Amino acid sequence: MTTLRVNGTEHETDAPGDTPLLWVLRDELGLTGTKYGCGVASCGACTVLLDGDAVRSCTLPLDAVAGAVTTIEGVGTPEALAPIQAAWARHQVAQCGYCQPGQILQAAALLRETPSPSDDQIDDAMAGNLCRCGTYPAIRAAIHDAARALSEA
Repeated sequence: MTTLRVNGTEHETDAPGDTPLLWVLRDELGLTGTKYGCGVASCGACTVLLDGDAVRSCTLPLDAVAGAVTTIEGVGTPEALAPIQAAWARHQVAQCGYCQPGQILQAAALLRETPSPSDDQIDDAMAGNLCRCGTYPAIRAAIHDAARALSEA
């Protein structure tokens, strides 16, 4: 039995240790906001936070998870969006929306490490998160917007 702390709640699973975290989140915990994209950690759709750091859950084995996991379901609420989510909405970033949970969590990790990132820092941090709709300019604008909102809070 493995105990995971996900979005502030402890969960137990009997999944084998080599099971990717993504499948435990989606199939066992019902947290389907984390998406399956490529299965090889190249697209970023499966990004979650592990103790605040962005990780790819599709290749992270369960037995390597040490720390608190945050999924998109653990960021803000529909009634009180997190600053990064509010910025995403203001800039109408989402088109199809499939990659957006991973994009938002990657951006949250960036802002945790770099509270006022430059365009180059944003581009570097977000380079591993692919968006087939091409919303990269809106993503960059939303990250700058969220950085301003966080600095004013």
